[in-house]
Amino acid sequence: MRLDGRTIVVTGALGVLGRAVAAAAEAAGARVARLDAAKPGVGGELVFEGLDLTDEAATAAAMAEVARACGGIDGLANIAGGFVWRTVAESPAPVWEQMFRINVLTAVAASRAAAPFLKASGHGAIVNVGAGAGARAAAGMAPYAASKSGVARLTEALAEELAADGVRVNAVLPSIIDTPANRSDMPKADFSTWVRPDDIAGVIVFLLSDAAAAVTGAAVPVTRGRRAG
Repeated sequence: MRLDGRTIVVTGALGVLGRAVAAAAEAAGARVARLDAAKPGVGGELVFEGLDLTDEAATAAAMAEVARACGGIDGLANIAGGFVWRTVAESPAPVWEQMFRINVLTAVAASRAAAPFLKASGHGAIVNVGAGAGARAAAGMAPYAASKSGVARLTEALAEELAADGVRVNAVLPSIIDTPANRSDMPKADFSTWVRPDDIAGVIVFLLSDAAAAVTGAAVPVTRGRRAG
């Protein structure tokens, strides 16, 4: 599960899960480029803040800059995304469009922009973040689940399309992620049943590494929480 000497791009890298993935990739030896729509002013090398990942031209320019600075791109972790709880009755078209844009189009634009560099890598890999709800949705999950189903189909298609070029494409399917926002929204829940960001990050690093060289087109559930101690 080492990524020594490789360049990994993480989208949504300034969020809770994105930070965990970036840190795990660096701990595995990778050089990490961080792309995010947020503008927290963190600065630093290879940090692209305020980037609209649905803007193909802007995303392509960022990927090209990463490849120029690092001599290529070896892996892409598409972490950018979002969630909304809305019943169908409460979900006009803009809600569906928003979910599609932030969960599907961000992954599409980043994957399209990174693909030429991943093909040239010899170790190219993409990992998308889907969701268990993408396979079966509960009430209030329709817009989110529909978009995550789109991520699953994107993963499958890309895995087939890039196989001949030696690029692997997989997805992780987390259950509820233990984040401050989720704890605030669901204060009475049993947090120990939620999956930790660093556990998801570990699976993503595995899928980016040569340890998963034989794995492509997979959707890996990451759903087990860990009790303290």
